[in-house]
Amino acid sequence: MAKLIGYARVSTKAQETDRQEIDLLAAGVRRDDLYVDHGVSGAKATRLALDKALAALHDGDTLVVTTLDRLGRSTVNMLKLAEEIKDKGAGLRVLNLGGSVMDTSTPMGAMIFTVMAALGQMELEIKRERINDSVSKRRAAGKDLGGRKEQFTDRQIRSAFRLIQSGEPAAQVARDMGMSRATLYRRMDALGLTDKASA
Repeated sequence: MAKLIGYARVSTKAQETDRQEIDLLAAGVRRDDLYVDHGVSGAKATRLALDKALAALHDGDTLVVTTLDRLGRSTVNMLKLAEEIKDKGAGLRVLNLGGSVMDTSTPMGAMIFTVMAALGQMELEIKRERINDSVSKRRAAGKDLGGRKEQFTDRQIRSAFRLIQSGEPAAQVARDMGMSRATLYRRMDALGLTDKASA
């Protein structure tokens, strides 16, 4: 007997899949046939729960997701996934695709899936382009790019240098500071101390 296999995904551990699960159950998916990935990026080709959902698919079954982006971001991966589902003799149903349901078991649904996968990839590439453009502009303007701040002041690095000069092993000093030896040497080098330091 043909089954509906549900799949839900959120990108971070802080997010919840409750809404997706409610919609999937309302669409006829049994709780035992519902697979959920928590804190997994859609850019990953392999996801534990998705792999299990695909393995559970048999001829005549349908994989059900709430929205297309739950399956992934890459056109290549999405099309490969669609082919894998088709090879199993199964279908794909997207509950909310522009306000309507898409089912790849129909020719129109298969075409829409291909187009939407390509659009999803294009949207992701446009976002990356905007981010790269923003970073370039901020860098050119000499503005802060964010990211991790230096944890140690120059004074602390000079103190570490003095410890090394007094005979403490550099590796131990770095470990005590919670950084790698390479990072410590890089910081000392920036202060012009490396040439005087001994390993």
